[in-house]
Parts: sequence; structure tokens; C-alpha cells
Amino acid sequence: MIRDDLRALLTRWSEVLTGLGIFALGLWGLALQGAFFQLLAVLVACTGLGLALIGWRRLRFHRSGEAPGVVQVVEGQISYFGPDTGGFLGIGDLIELQLVHDGTYWLLVGDTDTALEIPVAAQGADALFDVFATLPGMSMQTLLAALDAPQRRQTLWRDPERAPGLRITGRHAR
Repeated sequence: MIRDDLRALLTRWSEVLTGLGIFALGLWGLALQGAFFQLLAVLVACTGLGLALIGWRRLRFHRSGEAPGVVQVVEGQISYFGPDTGGFLGIGDLIELQLVHDGTYWLLVGDTDTALEIPVAAQGADALFDVFATLPGMSMQTLLAALDAPQRRQTLWRDPERAPGLRITGRHAR
């Protein structure tokens, strides 16, 4: 019997705690005899630290609060279903990523002048972390720093091959 607020806290920190547990297992393994087992223990400890770091970054990416709409990432497509707006964008079609409106919305720009505006706290928006991490040349440290200190509009990533002189038109114009 775990209280609901403690259960929510443990669920939120589960990736970090799992990584730290694997790290602790690796440290314990260092006490074993033999170079092979000690090398294996070092690899386990490094894996645990890596998982804990990724979990920590996901934790920083998560925005609490409620925002309208639902985000889904399925088979290479980002979908946003909002009360007034929504749309779809293929991950391979993404050429620019911005954080707009003082850090409350992601603006994803596609190569066919498609723009998808997604609230950072929308249900399922945490799935965008994995999408953004796969963008070539994307710095997740820069992205997390932008979330921590938002400005009116920040361009966080741009595909240099397909968006050298990109201009956004319509309501998303600069």
C-alpha cells in the first residue's frame, strides 16, 4: 500500500532510480574476483550511469501542468490532436524546431511549409524527447536549457541541408 502521491513521485523518477540501481549493481560487482568479472562490472556501472543521465534529461524535459490536446508519435509520424488545432508531421519531414510563446509551445516546421504548434505540457508531449534526440546535430543540453530559461522565440534546431534560408509565413511568421 503506497500513497498515491508517493507512487506518482516514484513513477516520475523511475528511470533515474533504475539507472542508479544498475550503477550500484556494477559497483557491487567490482568486489568480485577476476579481471573478466571486474570489467563486466565496470560496463554495468557505466551503463547504469548512462541510463540515469538519460532519465534525468527526460525528467527535466517533462513539463507539469495541463495544456490542451494529445500528442502521439507512431511509426515516424508526430500527431497532435488539440481542441482547436492539430495536425500531423513526419519526423523525416521536420526541418526546423522552435520553442515559442515564452516556452509554452513547440513549433515544428516541415519541408512542405507545414507548421505544427504543440503545447509543451500537452498529454503525451514527453514522447517528443526521443524524436528531438534523433535529430542530426541536435544538442539536448541546449534544448533543456531553453526550456529552463524560455524566451519569446528560440530556434533550437534547423536542418542545414534542407532549410538554409527558411522563412515561415502566416501566423507563425517571425
